[in-house]
Amino acid sequence: MIEEKASAEQAFRPSRLFSALAGILAGATAIAVAELVAAFSPNWRNPLFTVGDRFISVTPSWLKDFAIATFGTNDKVALLVGIGIFLAVFSAIVGVVALRHSLKIGLVGIGLFALVGIFSVIAGSGGLFAVLPTLLGSLAAAALLIWFDRSALTESPDSSRRRFLTQLGLATAGVAVVGGTGRFLSNTLHRVNTDGTTLPPVASPLPTIPGGIDLGVPGNSAFFTPTADFYRIDTALSVPQVSTDGYTIRIFGMVDNELTLTYEDLLRRTQIESDITMTCVSNEVGGRLVGNARWQGIRLDDLLAEVGVDPSADQVVGRSVDDYTCGFPVEAATDGRDAMIAVGMNGEPLPLEHGFPARLIVPGLYGYVSATKWLKEIEITTFDAFDSYWVPRGWANRAPIKTSSRIDTPEAFNTVSGVAMIAGVAWAQTRGVEKVEVQIDDGDWTPAQLGDELNE
Repeated sequence: MIEEKASAEQAFRPSRLFSALAGILAGATAIAVAELVAAFSPNWRNPLFTVGDRFISVTPSWLKDFAIATFGTNDKVALLVGIGIFLAVFSAIVGVVALRHSLKIGLVGIGLFALVGIFSVIAGSGGLFAVLPTLLGSLAAAALLIWFDRSALTESPDSSRRRFLTQLGLATAGVAVVGGTGRFLSNTLHRVNTDGTTLPPVASPLPTIPGGIDLGVPGNSAFFTPTADFYRIDTALSVPQVSTDGYTIRIFGMVDNELTLTYEDLLRRTQIESDITMTCVSNEVGGRLVGNARWQGIRLDDLLAEVGVDPSADQVVGRSVDDYTCGFPVEAATDGRDAMIAVGMNGEPLPLEHGFPARLIVPGLYGYVSATKWLKEIEITTFDAFDSYWVPRGWANRAPIKTSSRIDTPEAFNTVSGVAMIAGVAWAQTRGVEKVEVQIDDGDWTPAQLGDELNE
């Protein structure tokens, strides 16, 4: 009788489906608890982001090109979804192993998850305490699996099933509450609010663009890209939240006098504004990774003259708060073009997504060598002494923007009949566009009518 009762007590094991669901809930618990713990410090992050950042840091250039070509500005969303799918599959396997075969082996799987997260934090210089979200999240996932496993030790298989289903429901609700609370606290405690920031007046304001600049053709791009529509391509998986309190930019390296500027220092200096077109090097023919804005900031050549650049230096390196680096020739900052530390975009303070509090803008250079967002340092050095972020990944260290154009209307793959207007945009930053020609099928190349040129 005793042996039969013990056998009955051990008879229940969840199905593969329920075991997989339990494993997915354990993985979700790890992320939710990590989100809640990370909310208590601006320097802590959810392991989803730390692992994602690590993945981006080792991404080869061909995979970056594929991601941008396939997903465009949604490449980061696609990466997070991919990591989430992988985590769900991995967690499902852990759940099946733990609840149908061996709890100990399942817990080893959770330990592997923790190790990957901890390694990503350490590799990203997050500091020792920054591993706490990953560690506590993993412990919570392990505790949940143990709780599920004990469902098999109730009095009968029927009561075990009922208890197990109840546990699944409770765990699902708990994950939603914990994760939602963590996200709310993060947005409340650490989200930087730029609403109270006011830009100082510009020394010589630019006039409103003349009517001849924009031809007003329906379907064609406006001369200025609305800020909300301006493309965003960078390596930051989550937007850095940089407060102006205590914010500084340090200019150092091969200079006579190092200089450190606060945000207030930037705003007190003479402000310029310039209409500058930016282009991503990954922009495809006809692509949308190009935009034009009216930027406000302080001239970079004035700053370099103030610190005194060593004549043997040939590279300016911008470094962001997340240690991403861009590097461009010194002459691109000193040849008269409106290279600047920008604090404003289209008449407003920089949006968080575009580099608030300050970023670098260098006309005529692709963003991957020049457009450092969330700027914290400018180092004057040489190309021989330092390779910026993308150079070791196979990209050129000098990247002037190439002449290009795009047809906006008719849109791609549309069918037109009769008379149709063809219109688009062309750009050749720092050089200007002399003419544009259009060819229909195998016909002759026909000159297009150009809008007035505002600047080069």
